[in-house]
Amino acid sequence: MIPDCVPWVMKELQILSLEIQRMPKSRALEFGSVGDYPYRSVCTISTHDMSTLRGWWKEDYQQTQRFFNNVLGHYGAAPEKASGNLCEEVVKQHLYSNSIFCVLTLQDWLSMSEEWRNPNIEAERINVPANPKHYWRYRMHLSLEDLMQADSINTKIRELIVLTGRNPQK
Repeated sequence: MIPDCVPWVMKELQILSLEIQRMPKSRALEFGSVGDYPYRSVCTISTHDMSTLRGWWKEDYQQTQRFFNNVLGHYGAAPEKASGNLCEEVVKQHLYSNSIFCVLTLQDWLSMSEEWRNPNIEAERINVPANPKHYWRYRMHLSLEDLMQADSINTKIRELIVLTGRNPQK
């Protein structure tokens, strides 16, 4: 769908690409490799027009199984639901990417915590482009005050940012 001239023009004009692991640029790949993302890019797990990590995990079990085995390198059957630890593994993978920026949705950050994630996975979805009655409907299940007091998830996010070298205050 992208004309051959686009990558050259983007490189020439130093425009960042958007890298989404479950939407690789090559048709030959089922999943993108975060380790191969170009420096001049923004990587993310999901966008406003996609299901969140937890939502995607339950959409197609066969695809999830291949991701679990081939991308995450785990053996055996993929869990039915994406646990906090599993989501943290995917978040960490993205934070370690070569991309200059890693921008994650609040829902994908919170997915790492069984305590702070939204209990209703469907309510995490922001927009369904094919459904005119489901656009921009996402509402946080926590108040900002609650989120500011959520020490366990806030600490985990801070630690991951430092661990992966994305801390701008060195």
